Amino acid sequence: MTTVTPGFRLRFLGFFGPQKPPATVTFGSGLNVIYGASNSGKSFIVEAIDFMLGGKPPLRDIPERVGYDLVLLGLETFDEKSFTLWRSMDGGGFRLYEDLHRAPPASDVPYKQFDEKHSERNSSNLSSFLLGLCGLGGKRVRKNSRNETISLSFRNIARLMIVDETEITQQSSPLFDGNPTANTPNLATFKLLLTGADDSALVASNKSEPEELSREAQLHLLDQLLDDYRDRLKELTKSPKELEDQLEKIDTSIRQQAAQVNTTEAEFQEAAGKRRELRKKLEESRERRAEVGAMLERFSLLDRHYVSDIERLRAIEEGGTLFSILGTRYCPLCGAAPAHHRTDAECSGDTDAVVQAARMEIAKIEVLRAELAATIHSLERESVNFDRRMPTVVRELGLISEAVEELIAPKLSTLRKSYSDFADKRAEVREALALYATVQDMERRRADLENGTDEKTGAPASADIPTTVTHEFAKTVEGILTDWHFPEAGDVYFDSKTRDLVIAGKSRSAFGKGLRAITHAAFTLGLLSFCRARQTPHTGFVVLDSPLLAYREPDGTEDDLTGTDLQEQFYAYLEALPIDTQVIVVENTDPPDAIMKREQSLMFGKNPHHGRYGLFPFIADSVQEGGE
Repeated sequence: MTTVTPGFRLRFLGFFGPQKPPATVTFGSGLNVIYGASNSGKSFIVEAIDFMLGGKPPLRDIPERVGYDLVLLGLETFDEKSFTLWRSMDGGGFRLYEDLHRAPPASDVPYKQFDEKHSERNSSNLSSFLLGLCGLGGKRVRKNSRNETISLSFRNIARLMIVDETEITQQSSPLFDGNPTANTPNLATFKLLLTGADDSALVASNKSEPEELSREAQLHLLDQLLDDYRDRLKELTKSPKELEDQLEKIDTSIRQQAAQVNTTEAEFQEAAGKRRELRKKLEESRERRAEVGAMLERFSLLDRHYVSDIERLRAIEEGGTLFSILGTRYCPLCGAAPAHHRTDAECSGDTDAVVQAARMEIAKIEVLRAELAATIHSLERESVNFDRRMPTVVRELGLISEAVEELIAPKLSTLRKSYSDFADKRAEVREALALYATVQDMERRRADLENGTDEKTGAPASADIPTTVTHEFAKTVEGILTDWHFPEAGDVYFDSKTRDLVIAGKSRSAFGKGLRAITHAAFTLGLLSFCRARQTPHTGFVVLDSPLLAYREPDGTEDDLTGTDLQEQFYAYLEALPIDTQVIVVENTDPPDAIMKREQSLMFGKNPHHGRYGLFPFIADSVQEGGE
């Protein structure tokens, strides 16, 4: 019996909206690369993938997404079952359709409804479905040092598979996400992936003595953090209630602004379309006017030729007539009588015939000249019509161009700028509210510690990961770094205290941000390779945003890799990955030529006339505001 490889791969990501062209990217097995210009939507793809796999809304506000209201994500298991996830751009629950639907399915196509939040009591949620695809359904992980456990959520593992540009450069361990309460579950999830064994067998117990002794240290740490957060709170001028009211007003303004953007964009498209028609009409008219002018010149010359021919023939006719009147006489040169005048083939001496032939030729030319005159008259009339109409077309084109360039386009640009400003302000307000919430949570946890109830201590409990397992994982990462020609490759081991890698005697967090990005990528890919080699559960895919940051933004001379071949070796490694894995790399820097030529490499050029413009289609004559 053949064992089915757990996990799934991504097949496509699509955005749809009324009166909007679809914005879709496709993915295949193995290596997928999306590269190109900044602010073209590359990072938005990473965010949207996470969003469609249960990430919390909202999606980042960028002007290009206005008018789109639906996201579809295609999935395929390694036993070739396929599904399509449907979710509103505003968040909420999911629809699950069988098979791949690259356009929104019709209303009569059956689907399952999934909640967005994980629940161990109800399996009708996206997290449970995805975990089932990965062979992780029903697993439990340690919650705290009291050995209490929680049901594994797909969000516990998603951050180990989808690494955005901010996370990939973080100084802390890839296992930690900045939330101290999640450290223990995150570490337990890592152990589950490495070993395949969860924490279902753990039995909750009372606090141990060492735990009691560490309370003071935890309180001290919380006090330090609270002091830092309270200093940041002093910079805020509004209370949480005022911020919530402001957020509600901003949300209303954003909705109104979005409606105005849509309306103005429709106006712009209509005016721009009419302008293009007028330009085409004017160009065609001018071409025809020039053609008519050239024909009139040629026909005028032809008429002059006809006149010249007629004048010549008239002269012949008059000469022949005179000869006929004079009659035949003795030769003035030799005195020969008329009967003895010699004739030849060219001249028979019959002047009447010559005169008649000239008259017939004149008649023919007169007919031709009359036809030519009619044609010239028609062309002159056409030319006059052109001259009369073209000023009107030019004036109309000028008016609509003025409206587009001086009214509609600036208005659209202003509205989009205003929309972007509102979105930025909303982000600031949300950040401020999150800061208040963080302080409240930390104060509550400090109170719990002081009262002896530390259910959510921030300190990660021991995950009991066997040393041999972490050693083998570290050696997997070491092999990857060596294959990449990482400049500081050396002995790699997993530090049980920092929960991070130590590379060639140097803590991973001590590297510059560019090398942290590369080593974070090695950590993530090492986990994929380790799990696949030992047949432990894994999604089977990895998404990396800007892993080669050191090539674009070196953080000092030690971080500058522009003179190395790490990039080539990085892509060579990914290109050779087995078919039961999928890696999606998003980068600003161009990959090697061989990678560019691959079918599964996609460039966003921000050039409307060559290749793909960006994630969202370019709209001709539109005002583009960039959004990454």
